[in-house]
Amino acid sequence: MARKNTDYTNIPKEKFEFFDRSEAIHDKKLETKPVGYFKDAMMRFCRNKSSLTAAVIIELLLAFALIVPLVSHNSYTKSKTDTTYLQYGKLLPKSKLFSWAGWDGAKRETISSDMYAYYEAMETERGVNAITKVYKADYEDSSSTSNSTFYDVRVDSYSKIGMLNLTLTKAEYEAIQDWQDENQIQVIYPSVDSKSIQAPNLRSDPNIWYKCTNKGAPKLDKDGNITPIYLTKGKDGDYHSLRIAGDDGSYRYATVTGSSTSMSFKVRVDSLSYFQYRYGHEPIFLFGTNAYGQDILTRMAEGARFSLLFALIISAINLAIGAVYGAIEGFYGGAVDMIMERISDILNDVPFIVVTSLFQLHLASKVGVVPSLLFAFVLTGWIGMASKTRMQFYRYKNQEYILAARTLGAKDSRLMFKHIFPNAIGTLITSAVLTIPSVIYSESNMTYLGIVNLDSSNMTSLGTMLSQGTSMLTTYPHIILFPAIYISLLMISFNLFGNGLRDAFNPSLRGTEE
Repeated sequence: MARKNTDYTNIPKEKFEFFDRSEAIHDKKLETKPVGYFKDAMMRFCRNKSSLTAAVIIELLLAFALIVPLVSHNSYTKSKTDTTYLQYGKLLPKSKLFSWAGWDGAKRETISSDMYAYYEAMETERGVNAITKVYKADYEDSSSTSNSTFYDVRVDSYSKIGMLNLTLTKAEYEAIQDWQDENQIQVIYPSVDSKSIQAPNLRSDPNIWYKCTNKGAPKLDKDGNITPIYLTKGKDGDYHSLRIAGDDGSYRYATVTGSSTSMSFKVRVDSLSYFQYRYGHEPIFLFGTNAYGQDILTRMAEGARFSLLFALIISAINLAIGAVYGAIEGFYGGAVDMIMERISDILNDVPFIVVTSLFQLHLASKVGVVPSLLFAFVLTGWIGMASKTRMQFYRYKNQEYILAARTLGAKDSRLMFKHIFPNAIGTLITSAVLTIPSVIYSESNMTYLGIVNLDSSNMTSLGTMLSQGTSMLTTYPHIILFPAIYISLLMISFNLFGNGLRDAFNPSLRGTEE
């Protein structure tokens, strides 16, 4: 196509404008700020709603693990051998704020008429009823072989404990007496004449304080009243009395044994008021207690703290080892890469469960359970990180800027960790983050299967709590429910968070808009 001829000689004079030499000409300052690599990655990450939500959930889970043990008044470190605390095992979740929604520490049960009378007798002595609601009263069950009638009721797991039999020293006994006198809350109740109980299996039951049948139901007198079998006051004076308002001094509150220098006091104490005396608060557990009477809320926070910290340490160690190993492989290549890669292949083919089992059998007794488990994770855990680093080095080592730096005399170490490694850091960070849920999952599996035992009075893990609650899944599901919810949220959130990081650090998406 022929170019159109334009006649510039006929441009009117008024179209021309002469340049004023007094004005300086400068480039205009850029109004927009430069966007760096990490800022661009953060902008793209924030546009990923699912990953952003996962990041918020992770922060909440971390805050739970860090803060709850500091503010909770329920110590999770009660020893499993503390027989007193074992009495408070398997308590149901309870909250004063949500008691109206059924979060009241009680559950619906079907009990016999004898058991119903047993609970009523407990209320008569203590003033606290274990039965909070009656749905159906005094009915016959056609499927039952017994002649008893039944009650469909709601039973409070805290109040049904009733009384406890304890053996105290003189100092402990007097301390409880002083606390009762100061707070006017009765802890010690009259001792019982167990010889008058005909059923041998009921003589050790601290809630039997009355004449009863072989099934524990009270034998009523002709006026329909319960007949107590309390011991009368002995010869040891104040040691048998109860220093609290309303005590008439007629009953014995302790059975004293031993010499004058080492006296022991066998007493009956109310479980609720004794807990309040010993631990300074009412026995209310938001998530309930496990089989050993340990607070699930606090113990779960401690277990989550251990699992997260352990996973972070493993991830950092594997990142350091894998990054150095993979950098050497990818940078030098050739025979070095081939030899190092074969070593990785050999280690990678060793099953993790076999490594863990062998370390627990032969190494745990020498260095401890946790260090031996850490060694098992580190032995092969860095291989995946090394493979990703190797791949990134093969990708960047022949780029023009690397050749230019080499021409200017840069050493191999500078080329590797100053010029190549920063470009691969995004992929490695993503891999390290995704390692965290993988470690938590593997650790939970090992503890759940019983290969690793992390259960003690001052340490636990989420997998250990899941393992302990499995046997009581149908009867006390709360023991396994809350740890299962926590670890599920943790796994899902970390995976979504890692996927968001992977997309955010992807160089091919730099500067793109949705």
